[in-house]
Amino acid sequence: MRTCAPGSLDYKALAYREASACCAILSAMNTAQSHDALSVRLHVYLARAGVASRRSAEKFILQGRIMVNGELVTTLGTKVLLDDEVLLDGVPVHIQNRHRYILLNKPPLFLCSAFDPQGRALAQDLLPQTIHERLYTIGRLDYRSCGALIFTNDGNFTARLSHPSTGIEKEYEIRTSGAIPDSFIEEFIAGITLEQVYYQAKTIERLGKKELRIVLIEGKNREIRRVLSAFHLHPLFLQRVRYGPVVLGDLPEGECRPLTPKELALCKFEPV
Repeated sequence: MRTCAPGSLDYKALAYREASACCAILSAMNTAQSHDALSVRLHVYLARAGVASRRSAEKFILQGRIMVNGELVTTLGTKVLLDDEVLLDGVPVHIQNRHRYILLNKPPLFLCSAFDPQGRALAQDLLPQTIHERLYTIGRLDYRSCGALIFTNDGNFTARLSHPSTGIEKEYEIRTSGAIPDSFIEEFIAGITLEQVYYQAKTIERLGKKELRIVLIEGKNREIRRVLSAFHLHPLFLQRVRYGPVVLGDLPEGECRPLTPKELALCKFEPV
């Protein structure tokens, strides 16, 4: 083994090489740490992009709907960088720097979808053109229904308002083609099973022979229409007038407004 005396040229060269090697190792470690600090799990990235809650984003990954930098990703826990190219169903998604929370008074005959092959009018097209972020609805209203519809690009906020466990109320006013029997109110509040699906209203207030105010918690697909149909009733008018603490009020049909700080606070959510 060769040794070098301190102060000799060989000793200085060896020390320089060792110091350079240490710097290279530290630089690589810092780069790896920086890379890790800028990376985020894919399902978190999707939630921050506003396309879904974290749980729904995990389902998208497992369903093979996500590509990162041109490669299909189906493994949970995969990490991505903020500048990676992430596609959902072939459409680029990006983490939003600004969160939006918009209430729209949806008119009838507008579809809650990003695209319709039949060319029907879309509710999202009623949003102001000054909004450039990609927004998604919290829950839906069917094609013929109208009323309160919330748009956002905040996946966590969507999860908070959508999940049945949070107990968020949805309030509707309806008018039917015929008189509504008391048995409809009684059975809907007690709970009714139709085609192996359980439906239950939290409260129902009679406004007239053909008019009701109904409050739901879970709000399954076309729930009110399906229960009305079981009693041979047809809704002529079905409007959602409240979604949790967000009240439609006198907002004109087809118009929208931002949610207020008070409304966001009542949703137990602190805006970012």
